[in-house]
Amino acid sequence: MTGDFSVVDPQEIEQQRFPESGLHHRKLTEALGCTEMRVNTVSLGPGESTTPHAHERQEEVYVALDGGFVQLDGSIHEVARGGVVRIGPEPSRSIRNETDDADQTWILFGAPPVGTVDDFGEYTVPESDP
Repeated sequence: MTGDFSVVDPQEIEQQRFPESGLHHRKLTEALGCTEMRVNTVSLGPGESTTPHAHERQEEVYVALDGGFVQLDGSIHEVARGGVVRIGPEPSRSIRNETDDADQTWILFGAPPVGTVDDFGEYTVPESDP
């Protein structure tokens, strides 16, 4: 077996705030030693959502540990507990907690062709999104 692997407990990683929304997330990329992808967790309280955004050349995969909703170009889609969502580069995307009483945690994976772990590559926030 190779020695090139990592095991990380996300709870041991310090939370940071997204600059646009102020929501907490944990950057797991460096702790895991990832060099070709970014990995983050986001926990949303009831009624919270991430800021809609897109990536010019980066697809992403989202895993809804507790279920939730993903908004793609203004259309909202329910995602079952443990559901996996793949999003191409162009659609504006946001994850949402539509509950009144439960936190929801997502794991987000992205493999950008450019950029750094800190600047998320070609990251854009549309001027207006429903």
